[in-house]
Amino acid sequence: VRTGRSIEGLVAMTEHDRSHSHPPGGAMRIDILQVAQDLRARNEPFVLATVVRVERPSSGRPGFKAIVRANRDLVGWLGGSCAQSVLVAEGLRALRDGMPRLMRLTPTPGRGPPQEGVVEYIMECASGGTMDIYLEPHLPKPQLLVVGDSPVAKALLALGHLLDYRTVLVTTELGERPSQDADLIVQDLARIPEIVTPETYAVVATMGKYDGSALQVLAGSQAIYVGLVASRRRAAAVLATLSDAGLDGPARARIVSPAGLDLSAKTPEEIALSIVAQIVQLRRTSAPRELPVSNAAESDRAMETDVVCGMQVDRDSPIRATHSGRTFLFCSEGCRARFLETPEAFS
Repeated sequence: VRTGRSIEGLVAMTEHDRSHSHPPGGAMRIDILQVAQDLRARNEPFVLATVVRVERPSSGRPGFKAIVRANRDLVGWLGGSCAQSVLVAEGLRALRDGMPRLMRLTPTPGRGPPQEGVVEYIMECASGGTMDIYLEPHLPKPQLLVVGDSPVAKALLALGHLLDYRTVLVTTELGERPSQDADLIVQDLARIPEIVTPETYAVVATMGKYDGSALQVLAGSQAIYVGLVASRRRAAAVLATLSDAGLDGPARARIVSPAGLDLSAKTPEEIALSIVAQIVQLRRTSAPRELPVSNAAESDRAMETDVVCGMQVDRDSPIRATHSGRTFLFCSEGCRARFLETPEAFS
């Protein structure tokens, strides 16, 4: 991050570092917390994995950290390659249910009574030992996208910032004093589709300047809410124009106008409050939106068991061997070597 590398570049760089207990001399250490901060700034979901306890022998150490992204990328290193596949799979489950958990990798699972919040996996790799890893999911904030620079738009951004939404201002006319409450300012309506997420609540408040152009894009997007700040008469005119432009009925029906709960609001601030109240009501009464991550079943289908140590291994693992026409996958070269010594014992 300090050198301006992309997250994708860091992922590629760590592919080599994962095979070492410490980065080789001169190699740049990855600041995992800085990577996490960058992902949060991008509103991207991820899981922060931290080693909190080990029983020797183990190559992991308390405080080692890594990040699991929604696309299965792993940034960082916790100690040993055996844990990578199961760490990614359990990390994706944490992203889906939003619940933190303690993952225990141990050669002797089930020694004691089950513990609430602890997920155990067998690990019989050569290094041995036990490692407890705390998985902390960081979910994206709900996003409030406001189109326009009107007083209502500015009040919406202020309220969204207060409620800890990710606030996005879309305007073609940026004034001398841009809003301090916007996390992101966009001056091109064509960029709206790339910004909108399933957790986006969009409000068009241009006061007639470019309502139609913005709604044309938003009505067909994945935004959960699309509101228009306008009088009933002007809203009807805008919808008629959109219909003439080819916007179909279901898309037009998504547009909420007048936006906001009926609070008899008069001032721009009161109107903004009524809109935010409607958004909060919708958010808290709707079923949770699924994040774009593999579900548990998909993760399980993508995993196989290492017949030597019992660890779960990603089916894309390059560490494999064939015996009697069957392909076996392994968590490490050590397990593969043990298998090749006496393959009949594991077949």
